[in-house]
Amino acid sequence: MGGPSFKPALSGLLLVDKPAGMTSHDVVDRVRRRFAMRRVGHGGTLDPAATGLLILLLGQATRYARYLLNADKTYFSTLLLGVTTDTQDSEGKVLEDRPVGPITREQIEAVCVRFRGEIEQEVPAYSAVRVQGKRFYDLARAGQAVPRRVRKVRVHNLSLLEIRLPEVDLEVTCSSGTYVRTLCADIGAVLGCGGHLRRLCRTRVGPFELEKSVKLDQVGPEHLLPVDKLAWSFSAASPAAR
Repeated sequence: MGGPSFKPALSGLLLVDKPAGMTSHDVVDRVRRRFAMRRVGHGGTLDPAATGLLILLLGQATRYARYLLNADKTYFSTLLLGVTTDTQDSEGKVLEDRPVGPITREQIEAVCVRFRGEIEQEVPAYSAVRVQGKRFYDLARAGQAVPRRVRKVRVHNLSLLEIRLPEVDLEVTCSSGTYVRTLCADIGAVLGCGGHLRRLCRTRVGPFELEKSVKLDQVGPEHLLPVDKLAWSFSAASPAAR
């Protein structure tokens, strides 16, 4: 009575291709109901507008979530030049709309070089980072001052894929904790016209690839991977970026 009965019988990993418009928690909740079990978590959140690889952990596998959270990740991203927003992505309020002059591939590639390796990123105001028990995005939405916080991250690879001005397609492989939208905003700032993240798709988490994932509406017990697929995580270092 009062809802589904839960029975935590299954254990393993699910590679899900998250659709746009859903939070990571929405996906977790959907899988909880589909498998009739409570113990379901994820190995690294994706923003609602983002798509791509979301790894879910079921049953006993949830204890290994930290290894996925700390793994390097690869993203396909589209940077829209000329438009800056308060959230650094297309969900936010437009702060400035500037014309994009003639920008060459060589200019963009030169800027990309500056953001490879270990870099410092300012944590965006619209983020889930907490200060005194409150998340940054709650402070920002309430019009309160958000403290400046800088963190060191590593960008293993930043490749320019295609230019369709004002759009630029980039592939980014980076350490955990890297904000790709901040990376896009910073690249736009250096180019002198500003910019924001228009599209984001996660294609890899550690050794797991989007190509091996399953659409959310097709997920079933047959798609569970055994926990020993995470054996790579027990090594001293995460896998080398490809």
